[in-house]
Amino acid sequence: MFDQLWSIIDLIIHFDDFLPLIIEEYGTIVYFFLFLIIFLETGVVVTPYLPGDSLLFLVGAIAAQGDLNILFVLALLIVAAIAGDTMNYWIGRSFGSRFLSRGIPFIKEHHIAKTESYFERYGGKTIVIARFAPFVRTLAPFLAGTGKMDYSRFIHFNAAGGALWVSSFIFAGYLFGNIPFISENFGLVIFAIIAVSMVGVGSMILDARRL
Repeated sequence: MFDQLWSIIDLIIHFDDFLPLIIEEYGTIVYFFLFLIIFLETGVVVTPYLPGDSLLFLVGAIAAQGDLNILFVLALLIVAAIAGDTMNYWIGRSFGSRFLSRGIPFIKEHHIAKTESYFERYGGKTIVIARFAPFVRTLAPFLAGTGKMDYSRFIHFNAAGGALWVSSFIFAGYLFGNIPFISENFGLVIFAIIAVSMVGVGSMILDARRL
């Protein structure tokens, strides 16, 4: 039984590795699994280990091959990202203080401290910026809820960040994911994309501060 449970956990965490085989085996039901993983990765504070950036990039690459409908999966995962952050916000608003006082399972203190520093520096824009930073992405809406950020303000940043994050990685995968060098060095490419994204967002913030 333990082996079966571990197999399921391994499948979820490394869903991006198994995605091509799952599409071949189960067809359109894969859309449900994609929605669920992106929703949980952003929507539950204890699941930042689920694939996010790498999964979106791979989805774009597979869509370019014609195995996924690019427009449908794009819209579906934007909804999943926005809905996930929304649920995480309300969990934080309702139970955040209690969780923080007792500690959050699987989350280290430095992850929380890093996310709090983002809020100190960027305020509400953290919800957008955090989309491109693993762990911070999952913790930001939770801490926004815990800090009682006004929901109408939160949902504005949430929608913008969700759409930007999902579309950026899916279109990057769609355009470049099937280039041989990229497909053979997938992990390195994902780290490079995250780094470039963070530099780009940082420069946007600096420009906005100068205005």
